[in-house]
Amino acid sequence: MPIKTVKSLRDALEIHPKEIISLVGAGGKTTLMFALARELTQKGKAVITSTTTKIFPPSSSETACVFVSKDEDELVDFILKNAGAKGCITIASELLADSRKLKGISALLVSKLIELGPVDCVVVEADGASKRPLKAPNPEYEPVIPPCTTLVIPMVGIDALGCKLSEESVFRSEIASRLTGTPLGGTVSADAIVSLMLHPSGMTRGSPAEARIIPFINKVDLPLDLSAARQIASQILAAKHPRIDRVVLGQAQAHPPVAEVIYQE
Repeated sequence: MPIKTVKSLRDALEIHPKEIISLVGAGGKTTLMFALARELTQKGKAVITSTTTKIFPPSSSETACVFVSKDEDELVDFILKNAGAKGCITIASELLADSRKLKGISALLVSKLIELGPVDCVVVEADGASKRPLKAPNPEYEPVIPPCTTLVIPMVGIDALGCKLSEESVFRSEIASRLTGTPLGGTVSADAIVSLMLHPSGMTRGSPAEARIIPFINKVDLPLDLSAARQIASQILAAKHPRIDRVVLGQAQAHPPVAEVIYQE
């Protein structure tokens, strides 16, 4: 399959103005969200980062500012007044006292934000994985992908490969076992990861019918990681999912974050 060395996330994902990007799965969603925001920010325009679930408050190195309010009109007003100066604005509805996490915003608000003149892109973390490298969603309520999403990025950490299928490594491991056919306590194989990526009840469950889907295999740092990631990418593309035309391999913490892009033949 064709492989291209692409350095920027914008080029690897072919991101257009006014995109709504939803990150799902596990293995580095928050890191990728802020890497996207840094790269996509343009002078006089704003990239809005948020969540439809919960995230820990970002650091000053990740975002220009954080604004929290339960009043959606207040959130909109803040963005309109500060978009040009701030660049990346992270918003949330409240700071939860018990977990010290930021509670996210509604899907309806996401659709309103992208209509604001100075907003160039909205990136939301639409899933939670408690820092595991692999996840299966609970079919009752996960992931929380806004219907207006134009690009869904299902993520997996390559460090999930070869791990034991247990809650220590795989979030919602019992569901993952049912979806992949891998017994609890068994080894997470490439087939299992591909299954979670492509299964109708897997990572991209609930994706809007018109949204593009581009998997991101994260934590690809070493030659062995790259080789394993290429194999998984090839298996994903061999399935010929109608909305997946490429898989991005990279390390969201690195500069640049993209190692290469593997395309459908």
